[in-house]
Amino acid sequence: MTMQEQHAGSGTGQYSTMALGEIAAQLPGSTAVLRSYKLDFCCGGGKTLAEAAAERTLPLARIEAELDALDAGAATDYPDQPLRLIDHILQRYHEVHRRELPELIRLATRVEARHKDHPQVPLGLAALLREMADELESHMQKEEQVLFPLMRAGGAPMIGHPIAQMRHEHDEHGERLRAIEALTGTLTAPADACPTWLALTAGLRKLVDDLMTHIHLENNVLFPQYAAAAAIES
Repeated sequence: MTMQEQHAGSGTGQYSTMALGEIAAQLPGSTAVLRSYKLDFCCGGGKTLAEAAAERTLPLARIEAELDALDAGAATDYPDQPLRLIDHILQRYHEVHRRELPELIRLATRVEARHKDHPQVPLGLAALLREMADELESHMQKEEQVLFPLMRAGGAPMIGHPIAQMRHEHDEHGERLRAIEALTGTLTAPADACPTWLALTAGLRKLVDDLMTHIHLENNVLFPQYAAAAAIES
């Protein structure tokens, strides 16, 4: 047995062969567990738990034990009916991203300017957030103007094409999130950080959590319901 296999554990539980996105979609509370181990259940949701744990030499048995401890019968924090889920995504994520990203850009600009000589200053963060805000706005408008109206109309055989495009753009958003984490020392502020820097860090943590959950709900919960129907009709 390799050191990696020893560290990852045997993975004898029910979750080891399930995809991360499947776990996140079916087990309430699991996203917090997966996030605590930095497992990507949104853009990387197609990997099984065992595969993802082995890649990062994580303790698979311990992760499974934490998942087993969750109440599988607990209520989810989002509606499962597709049209209500679309409304939830629009209100909880689209509106929130539009409201919060401009303030994060302002905070990042201020931190970079005031602490440019600090060894841990996240230089380039404001520019990265501006790029994210622009790309995310374009992405959300495509959903609001094209994809979601198709879904509200009951779907169509061609709906698989915009869904595939949205999944591709989700992967790009995931890459930007990883870049933000790299620039900020995995979303941590230095011990001598000023209140503005602390506020920025807290806001970035929320952005990462929100966007990962947003992508997860679309990739793993909403899109499959329409993609499967389109495959049958085509």
